[in-house]
Amino acid sequence: MSTLQRGIGLPTATALVVGTIIGSSIFVQASEITNLVPSPLAVVLAWATAGVLTLIGALVCAELASAYPRTGGVYVFLKEIYSPIVGFVWGWATFWSMHTGILAAIATVFARYAAYFVPLDDTGLKVVAVSSILVLSAINYVGVKFGGGVQTAFTAVKVVAVVAIILLGWAMSGSVPASPAPAADIGAGNFLLAVAAGLFAFGGWHMVTYTAEETIDPTRTIPRSLMIGVVVVTVCYIGLNAVYLRALPIEKVMTSSRVAADAFEVLVGAGGAGVISALVMFSAFGALNGIVLVGPRVYYQIAQDYPSFRWFNHLHPSYQTPDRAILLQAIWASVLVATGSYRALFTRVIYTEWIFFALLALGVIVLRRRPGYAPAWRMPLVPIAPIVFVIVSALIVVNQIGADLTNSAIGLAIVASGIPAYYLWASRSGSGRRAPRTPEPLNP
Repeated sequence: MSTLQRGIGLPTATALVVGTIIGSSIFVQASEITNLVPSPLAVVLAWATAGVLTLIGALVCAELASAYPRTGGVYVFLKEIYSPIVGFVWGWATFWSMHTGILAAIATVFARYAAYFVPLDDTGLKVVAVSSILVLSAINYVGVKFGGGVQTAFTAVKVVAVVAIILLGWAMSGSVPASPAPAADIGAGNFLLAVAAGLFAFGGWHMVTYTAEETIDPTRTIPRSLMIGVVVVTVCYIGLNAVYLRALPIEKVMTSSRVAADAFEVLVGAGGAGVISALVMFSAFGALNGIVLVGPRVYYQIAQDYPSFRWFNHLHPSYQTPDRAILLQAIWASVLVATGSYRALFTRVIYTEWIFFALLALGVIVLRRRPGYAPAWRMPLVPIAPIVFVIVSALIVVNQIGADLTNSAIGLAIVASGIPAYYLWASRSGSGRRAPRTPEPLNP
């Protein structure tokens, strides 16, 4: 039986939600979104829409986590709602594209802001990004020292710093002459692309469900932490974007690769930009640590159900960490950094991940009609909220595929390859027809 210890309370769970979401994308995605919708009002609406969608998705996961409070999160939910193959395909895509893609993208942003201090060409940026992944993977390989208390500390520093940036930036940007926004004809397609870009900056909210067996009173703690965390992040994100748009001409926001640093260079000079760049690196490093930590827990859980993948089920004899899962995750995320652009990484993550999130929302409606379904917490506005969520998610996915067919085809192919993988390897384990093997104890 699992020997995971329940040591995560509401403050730590909320810190995990906020700390994982507020990584580095907010300090970059403003440019991506403004480039798509070059209007201050449209930018704020895109961020707000992304926040509302994330909140609905968080409520969906909160109900499901209260019904199935087991390690593995989304993998467990999809398996319980639909069938083992759907959960397996999620886990497959998580490793090959979604989770490792998030790792690669945030590491890329870390490198971008490191380049403020040390000039880096494209190769140098990729070396720094890969190095950050490998360093944090090594730390988690030898033992999880960045535990709940450290995660809470990292998050507290980040939130205090972000609030200070918003207040300081708003106060100081009043002295900067505002430049009129250019007239823009913003279509529905571009707005949906902007929302999708915003959703990437909200990515990671579901990861708190991966640690359900380590959470104290998970049926209450996880729903509360998700709701509090998403609201805090949404307020912070809208506030930061308001500062960017007040401090910089909208054309500069559209083209900047380090928009936070550029905004504060205008407000307080080069010293302020250096402080902001250091904060972004700190924030990215903390988020990367959390993402490096939780990913192998999903692979480890999958290995409990599929002995054909028992290689992932290995624990280091001394460190008691899922060493092989950590190692493979680090290698593949590094490959993604070396071979993909930042934009390709985040768009591929969003539209593939949100296919599965839409299935989760639909699953709540399905489960409410299923005998024996008894979640300890139920989300409000069912079925209206899940139906709206599914429709908007479908629009975002279809719009993204139409906007970038080649990159979309690659992402869809990665997801679809999980189906033959299931029948070639996983079905040999007799998953769904036999009880899973007893897992080795995992040291949290």
